[in-house]
Amino acid sequence: MQTAAIEARGLSKTFGAGSEAVHALDDVSLTIRQNEFFTLLGPSGCGKTTLLRLIGGFEQPTKGDVFLEGQQLTGLPPFKRPINTVFQSYALFPHLSVGQNIAFGLEMLGRPKDEREARVEQMLALVKLQGYANRKPAQLSGGQQQRVALARALASQPKVLLLDEPLSALDLKLRKEMQIELKRLQTETGITFVFVTHDQEEALTMSDRLAVMESGKVLQIGSPTEIYEHPQRRFVADFIGETNFLEGRLENAGGRTVAHLKCGSVLGLNGAANDMGGSNVTLAVRPERAVLASATAEGLPAKVGAVVYMGTDTTYHLTLADGTPFVVRSQNSEGARLDLASGAEVKVQIAPAAVQRLAD
Repeated sequence: MQTAAIEARGLSKTFGAGSEAVHALDDVSLTIRQNEFFTLLGPSGCGKTTLLRLIGGFEQPTKGDVFLEGQQLTGLPPFKRPINTVFQSYALFPHLSVGQNIAFGLEMLGRPKDEREARVEQMLALVKLQGYANRKPAQLSGGQQQRVALARALASQPKVLLLDEPLSALDLKLRKEMQIELKRLQTETGITFVFVTHDQEEALTMSDRLAVMESGKVLQIGSPTEIYEHPQRRFVADFIGETNFLEGRLENAGGRTVAHLKCGSVLGLNGAANDMGGSNVTLAVRPERAVLASATAEGLPAKVGAVVYMGTDTTYHLTLADGTPFVVRSQNSEGARLDLASGAEVKVQIAPAAVQRLAD
């Protein structure tokens, strides 16, 4: 059985005391595998950066423990952990050259000069900055500075690299480019990356697995496909991408499970016929998994509100019979785009496989 790179067991962190206490983490347990790109995803204040800092040793837990490859880290300061961190601000030394910045950690470790120089050249090639060794950080773009920060963190070959929202200061185009670059670096080095972000697209693009966090708790861990296609909770479904929510009551009908929706329609679901019959349920449907049809077809009756053309696809903002908003997104392939005006009557068709039942 493969040893975990990082294991958190029952981690809790409270800042302050009494009525002013802030509970940043609440009994968090998770396992990060060796050589994977693992992302902590959630809104501001969810506890993701606190968890990262506990792994790095910048904070100590109120309760619980952190392990690296089975060895307990709790109580050890950052410099005694084989873990490096890339911060949001990059934190490059402005008076040192690019090469000196990259070599700084190696020098602190007492590595000989020839080894440091060879490693600097390797790192510059890895981050595609050959020939930049003698430049100062002020002579670099934001994206280049971030590459230098990554090279410096990777130079000492840490077992784990922590990344605290390192792309947030970059413009959109460069941020997308660096998403691909980060994944390439992780794959080529084989080092475990733990990445913190509030950006869902970043998490889905780069991660092998991700943990969605909210209010100091981990709500769900899984691959990008699992998290997007099969969210277990309403918060996860709502936070990752755009989602339609339907309220209804589960019933058994002719050997199959259906949901009687508040809008008056009946929606077929996957699942056994006796599965939770009679209970209330919240359903999630992604906009691209629903299909628009004419008003005479089968489906959920709806009225068209706004129609937004977005180049590759068109988004239809609808209202169901009970006033529930519903969004359908259709790709603009040849002959597929519907010419619908505001106020038009339509039907929404949803296959059972497109419906996800939520735990809350």
